[in-house]
Amino acid sequence: MTELQIYSIAIIGALIAGGVNTLAGNGSVITLTILTEILGLPPNVANGTNRIGIFTQCIATTWVFNKNGKLDVANHKKYLIPIFIGAIAGGFLAINVSNEQFKAVFKFMVLFMLIAVLVKPKRWLRKTDLNFKPKWYIYIPILFSLGFYGGFIQMGMGVFFLVIMVLGMRVNIIESNALKGFIIGAYTLLLIGLFHYQGMIDWKIGCIMAVGQTLGGYLTAQFASKYKKADQIAYYLLIIVLLLAIIKLFFG
Repeated sequence: MTELQIYSIAIIGALIAGGVNTLAGNGSVITLTILTEILGLPPNVANGTNRIGIFTQCIATTWVFNKNGKLDVANHKKYLIPIFIGAIAGGFLAINVSNEQFKAVFKFMVLFMLIAVLVKPKRWLRKTDLNFKPKWYIYIPILFSLGFYGGFIQMGMGVFFLVIMVLGMRVNIIESNALKGFIIGAYTLLLIGLFHYQGMIDWKIGCIMAVGQTLGGYLTAQFASKYKKADQIAYYLLIIVLLLAIIKLFFG
């Protein structure tokens, strides 16, 4: 393939990934595959380079969700702080340890998530329950671990986030997606500096991919903010994403 064809595939794939990331999660499976298998980056450099598009996508989605009244940081900041701290810790590990071992465990985690998503589907379509007060000693370690995973590898972070926030913290799926973009964007900015300092970012490729990811995130956030049944679509898309991930991980 010519360089133009390769980069065209990269942008289109990134656009799809940006949309999937915004409404469900696990879009990094697409971008990391493009970065490693098509563009030939080493896994650790692909992990760092992928963060550029994630950051720009999160800026776009956060702006859209906030403008349309779907982002509520004030009532959920206690959930976001341990995620942020965990992500920074995970980022430091990512520059020193291969993520291949995490990938071996990841497929079984995806299988567990699919089961969690399919059991009692009505839980995924309920409104945010601001009266629900989980115990701090339960949610802090869980959310710190979630952030740690996101800082380390990112792939699947969005899905994990939705499972924990919707089922564990009883936040509506669309509002959870808005919070997801906000907190991932916040910690990713710091991680980009960390990865860059370690020479683990290809800025040319990362910026090209970011064009697609940002556009995909922006358009999907607009749709999710305004369409009344977006929560149902997000739920079904989440199931599809998990099923495809399981097929790829177990049979690919």
